[in-house]
Amino acid sequence: MLEKVRYEGAYPTRRHAEGVVSRVLEGLGRQLAGNERVELAARLPQEAATILASQTPTKRPLTGWGFVKDLAERTGGSLATTRWDAGSVLGVVAHLAGDNLTARIIGQLPDGYALLFGRAQLARAA
Repeated sequence: MLEKVRYEGAYPTRRHAEGVVSRVLEGLGRQLAGNERVELAARLPQEAATILASQTPTKRPLTGWGFVKDLAERTGGSLATTRWDAGSVLGVVAHLAGDNLTARIIGQLPDGYALLFGRAQLARAA
């Protein structure tokens, strides 16, 4: 997973990729709850699953843009860099999760996450 994120994100070192993966998975762990969280953790490498599962889900999930802004504030990164980091990690997570689980995860979260997972953002039915 780390090498895939390092390649996809064009990070200069494995250590840099590790930091990015940790920060993004911590953020996702705060947003994701229920069966999807458990199933995703089961599909991730052990270290990544531990990072995701160690976070307490919030009662009020953030939109995708709110997720990026929250990560940027927590890490001191720019919005553009943080958006890149989130997309690099969540794109690999989507690959590991598979299409069905990724769709369910995106369906559970507020608007704006589909693009972070490398998917098209479809309008929700009214």
